[in-house]
Amino acid sequence: MREVTDVDEREPQQDGGAAEHHGVRSLPKRRRRTLIALGLLRAFATSALLVALYYRLPLDRFSVPSLALVLAVGLAVLGVTSYWEIRSIVRSRFPGMRAVQALASLVPFFLLLFSSTYFTLSDREPATFSETLSRTDALYFTISTFATVGFGDIVARTDAVRLLVSGQILLDLVILGLGIRVLLGAVQRGLSGGG
Repeated sequence: MREVTDVDEREPQQDGGAAEHHGVRSLPKRRRRTLIALGLLRAFATSALLVALYYRLPLDRFSVPSLALVLAVGLAVLGVTSYWEIRSIVRSRFPGMRAVQALASLVPFFLLLFSSTYFTLSDREPATFSETLSRTDALYFTISTFATVGFGDIVARTDAVRLLVSGQILLDLVILGLGIRVLLGAVQRGLSGGG
């Protein structure tokens, strides 16, 4: 039995691609479980690594002007990575699993990018929020904003930060609406052999 090392690898199909259309379901039960477990492990490990980096990186060394550049570069990296992930989904032998892995890296990256920005702004200019934010507070604020629940316990106090939070909310809507639709479309295209 061949060992599986990459859940994205494509293998030529003897049946003209019919098994590829069924993806993971066409595999023997044991191999299917192994692939799913590896895919979920990869997704979890990616998210855990991003969160660990968030808590370990020296975010308090950025100045406010350089923070805008870091945020812009981070959003550009997110855009390029999203494009690459969509192409990977379409070309993957198992597009549904690949989409889960893409979401497990793109969404945490997006949230942690804004969380880092809010933490640094709060550290440099404590009056920007209703309280000085720890890394956990900034992550909590970012997630509650992303989830559109906004409890109101942490509030942006300056116009510039309110505009930044408004920008995050607009991007949240793009990610939740258009982003997920594009990922699902890529899965469908991958399943139909459109890669």
